[in-house]
Amino acid sequence: MNLHIVALFKFNESYLMEAVELFQTLVRETRKEEGCLQYDLIEDNEQKGTFFLMELWENAEYHSRHNGTDHLLNFRRDASKILTGNIEVYKGFKVY
Repeated sequence: MNLHIVALFKFNESYLMEAVELFQTLVRETRKEEGCLQYDLIEDNEQKGTFFLMELWENAEYHSRHNGTDHLLNFRRDASKILTGNIEVYKGFKVY
C-alpha cells in the first residue's frame, strides 16, 4: 500500500536561499531512491519561509530505508540550524 507523507518546514526569511539549496540536494537524491514515487518541494505562496514536501512511497518499508540515508541525515543536521520551529510530519494511506 502506498504511503503518503506531507512534511512542513518553516525557515527564517533571512535563510531562504540556504534552505532552498538544502532542499534541492535532498529532493534530487531522494528521487533516485528505490520506492520513491513522488518527492516534490512546495513553497507556501502566502507564508514566506514555509515549505512542504509532498512524498509518495511505494510502501512504508521504502520510506523507512529513506530515513537512514546520508542525504536525509545531512539535510536534518544542516536544516536544524536554520529552522524557526519543529518539522511537522503527517503520514497516511489513501482512504478514497
